[in-house]
Formats: sequence, C-alpha cells, structure tokens
Amino acid sequence: MKPTLVVFFKEVRESLRDRRVLINSFLVGPLLGPAIFAVMINFIVSRELDRAEKPLPVVVIGAQYAPNLVEALRQGGLSPLPAIDNPEQAVREQRVELVLRIPANFAEDWRAGRLAQVEMIFDSSRQDSSQQVQRLRALVNTYSRGVGVLRLVVRGLSPALATPLLVAERDQATPQARGALLFAMLPYMLVFTAFFGGMFLAIDATAGERERQSLEPLLVNPVPRGEILLGKVLASALFAGVSVCVSLVAFMLAGKLLPTDELGMTINLGLAFASRVLPVMLPLVLLLAVLQTLVAAFAKSFREAQTYLSLMQLVPMVPSMLLVLMPFKQQLWMYAVPLLGQQLTIMRLLRGEPVTLPQSALCFAATLLAAWLLYQLARRSYDSERLAIST
Repeated sequence: MKPTLVVFFKEVRESLRDRRVLINSFLVGPLLGPAIFAVMINFIVSRELDRAEKPLPVVVIGAQYAPNLVEALRQGGLSPLPAIDNPEQAVREQRVELVLRIPANFAEDWRAGRLAQVEMIFDSSRQDSSQQVQRLRALVNTYSRGVGVLRLVVRGLSPALATPLLVAERDQATPQARGALLFAMLPYMLVFTAFFGGMFLAIDATAGERERQSLEPLLVNPVPRGEILLGKVLASALFAGVSVCVSLVAFMLAGKLLPTDELGMTINLGLAFASRVLPVMLPLVLLLAVLQTLVAAFAKSFREAQTYLSLMQLVPMVPSMLLVLMPFKQQLWMYAVPLLGQQLTIMRLLRGEPVTLPQSALCFAATLLAAWLLYQLARRSYDSERLAIST
C-alpha cells in the first residue's frame, strides 16, 4: 500500500494548493444547495403564511344580488373589490387573480329554494393564486353548508339527512414525516455534492496531468498501475466525502432556520441523522470517485473530461424524479440499485422510519460491488499505453 499512499498524499497535497478545487469542493458544492434551499423555503413559507393571515382580495361582480352572501364572506376574511368588465380576459392577462361573479337570477333562485349558482373565475395554471382559490372555495362551501342546515331545521328535519355518510379522517403522518416533505430534495443534493466534490480532483489527476505531460513520468515508475489508480481514487473520494460532511452540517443549520413550528412539522437533521447518513453515502462516494476517474481516463483533455462529467451530473436526478413524479411502494430489491438505494434510505431516515439491517446491508454491499466492478474497468484503462498520450 506504500505506492498507493504516496500517490494519495500527492494528489491531496496538489489539490489543496489549487484554489479552484478548494472553492468548488468545499464551498460551492456543499454550501450552495443548502443556502438556496433555506432562502427559497423561508421565502415561500413566509409568503404563504402572510397571505393566509391577510384579508382575501376578490373582485366581486353582482354583489347587490346576494348581500347576505357577500357579508358572510367578508366576515370570513374576504375583501371585496369593485366589479370589472370582461373578468375572463382580466384573469388571463393576470391583471386580477380571482373573481367571484353572482348572476342576476341568484336572489330569485335563493328565495325559491332552488339551487343557486355563483362563478369563481381563476387561472389554475398560476400556482401563486392556488391558496386564494382554496380559501374562497372553503368560504363559499362553509356558507352553503350553514344555510343548508338552517333550511332543514326550519322544516323540522334533521341536518343528518343531508349527510348520510360521515368520513372521519385519521392522518397517521407524524410531524417528522410531514417535515420530510420540505427536504424531499435532500437525498439528491447529497448525491450531487458527492459527485461535485471530487470531480475536479478526478479530472485533474488524470486528464489534467495528461495535458501537463506529468502523467507519463508517474506511470513509468516500477509500480503496479492499479496502486497508482487506487491512490487517485481514494484522494478523489476523500474530497467528495469531506464535501458531503460539509453539506450535512449546512443542512443542519438550514433546518434550524425554517419556521417548522408554524407549519406543524419537525425537522431532525442533527448528529444522529448525520451519523446514519454517512455510512450510506460512503460506498456511493467511492463509486462516484471511480466513475469520474474512469471517465477522465478516456477523455483527451481537461475540458473534454469536464464536459463529460458535467453531463453525467444529470444521472442522479433520475431516481429523484422517479420518487417525486411516480411514487411507488418500496421493495427490498430497490436498495440494491446504486443511487436509488441511497435516496430511499435517506428518505426513510428523514421521515423517522426504521431502516432494517437487510436494507442497509443490501444498499452498502451492492454499491460497493458496483464500485469494485468499475475499478476493474478503470484498471484496464490504466494498463493501456495510450493513457499517457495527450494527443
């Protein structure tokens, strides 16, 4: 292992001297994601809470036809705005968010006991107005149910006749499980950090040295090339591992800045969480380090290797997109799929759910096996005499 350690310390020492590698590995990669995440979530939550407490501004057309309805909605938090012409076009052009239109025959149908109708005009493609639509819908439905109950009581009938079936909801989601929804992208961000943390060292250790024509003098030494490769891989894995640790600390701090108490959620990203995530990420860190070194060995220049690896950063997005767009029931074999197994395990830890020994062992062993197979492929590449040729 002596040649491996010599190469390992050589790569680490050279990378520590490179300001570009340090900034990307220990600042940009691990800190940018948590910082953007904390600012974005704080802004969204604060805005939604603020809008929920403020009066609901709604353009009301035909308020004179249903004064009792408008007054009841006003008491519920609605702030009526003056009527406008062509409300449909105004909503499409985003000049107003929400319009309540009461037809002229509303009072006649209401007094006759017939079904009276009001219209809500909104644009469902505008996510920023979805909360206002839900608030107005809830206010109208509450008023409708209340009047319906009074009509039945006046006629000597039980209000239960209108609702023969009552659904009692029992939500089993814990505060920590609800809090995990805010951090649904945390597994992807950790994987991305591991990928980004060791990428520049892996590129520079092979493609960069080939460009500087310093790789050939290293390879002519009477040392098995597998040991040289292992030293470079371990150096890249070290930088990626440190980057993941920095990212975990950043997420711990970001979790404390979120207003989770106001949302009825709990976020537990302390040392206990980090100590269980790191063993899950270690084999993946090694796998990514081998993969990046292998790609850099095939590239002819630093820029070419950087292009290839930048495109490969999209690969960790696939399991995250599957979990978000197509939720599925977890099965044991899924933990044997690198990237997917890590993301499933971290999500269970976020939700406060137990991770069984077979799940952990399968995730660890399968990822380690994949890293070993890629290492064998990279070793064959290092045995090639064309490795040191820069042209």
